[in-house]
Amino acid sequence: MKAFAGITSLPRRGVVEIAGADRVAFLQGLVSNDVEAAAVGHAVWAALLTPQGKYLADFFIFSAGDTLLLDCDHAAMPMLLTRLPRFRLRAQVTIAARDELSVYAGWNATVPPGIAAPDPRLPGAGFRLLSDLPVAATATEADYDRHRLALGLPDGGRDLEPEKTVLLEAGFDELHGISWTKGCYMGQELTARTKYRGLLKRRLVPVAIDGALPTPGTPVLRDGVEVGTMRSGLGQRGLAVLRIDALGFSLGCGEATLRADIPAWMNLPEMASRPS
Repeated sequence: MKAFAGITSLPRRGVVEIAGADRVAFLQGLVSNDVEAAAVGHAVWAALLTPQGKYLADFFIFSAGDTLLLDCDHAAMPMLLTRLPRFRLRAQVTIAARDELSVYAGWNATVPPGIAAPDPRLPGAGFRLLSDLPVAATATEADYDRHRLALGLPDGGRDLEPEKTVLLEAGFDELHGISWTKGCYMGQELTARTKYRGLLKRRLVPVAIDGALPTPGTPVLRDGVEVGTMRSGLGQRGLAVLRIDALGFSLGCGEATLRADIPAWMNLPEMASRPS
């Protein structure tokens, strides 16, 4: 059977532009991934962290001529437009919203004209597109949610919690959202320590849902003890932040029962000794 193909607008997303001669060096010292790798046709997924290494926002970085364009959660734009200029100092950069650009996602489909690149997280994820012209949609936002949830991909602030989430909890290592070789950036110390000391206690994981879809933020329980929280979902699929020692068990969440459905890309060696 031919895989479903789709292109859809993502109105929950917006675009921030960083322009100027120092744009790459400026952003390089702030975000988790290698900004120098962004090129025409190649986007970079990265996150901005607090100095303590906690998540603030994530975005896809596009290189477009003499500018960098950040495809980000629209709800995070006010924070980015306020916080990023604080680090400008004498750098020759300008930071502004690009409200005329709309964000699209596509999968198993021909890429329309615009500023486009494959989604760098997974080969099956599809592509991202920025365009100031209308693009004919062949799918809905719900179709895209089904697609990304089937792959276990997070969607900005719907799945990641500002000033709380640690990048390795959310799969940024496996999904190519961190450079371990590029040099210093804000929040690097905790990110590196978490990796090399094996400090992770919880993960954002795909879950199969039996029952009514829980509201985001609903506690997840194992034998009456809270072991996580529900994040985004649709129908019988979702993402939840769960303690690693609870994976592999049947869990309660509101009126539903959840069970972790670990994708092949996720590195969880701890699961080997846990019940199936």
